[in-house]
Amino acid sequence: MTHSSGRDPLSPAPGPAALPGPARGPVTNGTAGAPSSVPGRECDFPASAGVVRVSMSDAELVAKVLDGDARAFAALAERHHDGCARLAWRLLGHRQDAEDAIQEALLRAYQGLGRYREQDQFRSWLYRILVNQCRTLARRRTRQQRRIVQDPDGRMPARTESEERRTDLRDAFQVALDELEPKLKEAVLLKYGEGLEYAEISHITGAGISALKMRVKRASEILRPRLGEVFGDS
Repeated sequence: MTHSSGRDPLSPAPGPAALPGPARGPVTNGTAGAPSSVPGRECDFPASAGVVRVSMSDAELVAKVLDGDARAFAALAERHHDGCARLAWRLLGHRQDAEDAIQEALLRAYQGLGRYREQDQFRSWLYRILVNQCRTLARRRTRQQRRIVQDPDGRMPARTESEERRTDLRDAFQVALDELEPKLKEAVLLKYGEGLEYAEISHITGAGISALKMRVKRASEILRPRLGEVFGDS
């Protein structure tokens, strides 16, 4: 996908776009209601979400979207964006892929909202779409490509010692995560990264609770010694 420059790739996309309304009722293969060429591929939902009361529940916002208020979906996207960005980045380990996964997940959620029947668990429903998108992108990427931003002279931008330390720790943590099997990575990130209960993780991933507990245990056993080395623990 091609993305415009000048804004943080993982920040909510600004400005309105002419997107089709949410599809109501059953949708075959999850594509009904979508145009043959989707405009605004960066998922630029209306940015005036501030006019929607922040005290409204996810269920109330979903109802407003289905009544034709696209601003309510902007509020939902804003509310859950940070969690989506964190999860997608950790699952994929690649900033551009994470952006693509988030935008596609939001687009699919918006267009498929008429099929949503879990008003009190919108986050789980959205995360399930996002995890599936991350799986698809991870399968496409045959190897990790680390992108290094340089100045026009080809030199790395100057960083303070503390900034370098934070970057090194973040990169080391991501490397450790990337060495996990995808199923282990999903489970441990949803459990400890997002703080979800096993029942909710099961709903998102489609795996049983017992299997998820084993995955989290195994991932923790693998990560603990590696992260101990990174953070200098004995």
